[in-house]
Amino acid sequence: MVLGIDPGTAITGYGVVTDDGAGPKALDFGVIRTPAKQELSLRLVTIYAQLNALLDRFSPDAVAVEELFFSKNARTALSVGHARGVVLLAVARRNIPLFHYKPSQVKQAVTGYGAADKRQIQEMVRMLLGLDDIPRPDDAADALAIAICHLNSAWAY
Repeated sequence: MVLGIDPGTAITGYGVVTDDGAGPKALDFGVIRTPAKQELSLRLVTIYAQLNALLDRFSPDAVAVEELFFSKNARTALSVGHARGVVLLAVARRNIPLFHYKPSQVKQAVTGYGAADKRQIQEMVRMLLGLDDIPRPDDAADALAIAICHLNSAWAY
């Protein structure tokens, strides 16, 4: 069982995926939201607490998180970095194996094309997991893609 995380200060996506040999299945997915006007430290506490609740609920065998993507907006990158740090702390405190994937690795693992667009990724996540609809919001679909990426990559270890 893998917990995929798409970190963000406003919205952190999560997806829990398992594969018993019959293909990947989503056990749960969603987002952790924090109020935009709330102080950063309190937003990080919310992410930490809700992530710990997910770790308690599912006891994943591994956690997969997307590596920080440095865009032109340094403020956004810093904000994502704060949330990512909270994720790394929560996982490390529990000694759960943690894996990091670049966005291009996730795209390659899910669609077979390292430069796939968001819509292609979402549709492949839906198909691979046998879901009726594309997972919403986008952050949850991204987290599921990260978990699928790890399941595909784990066979190589």
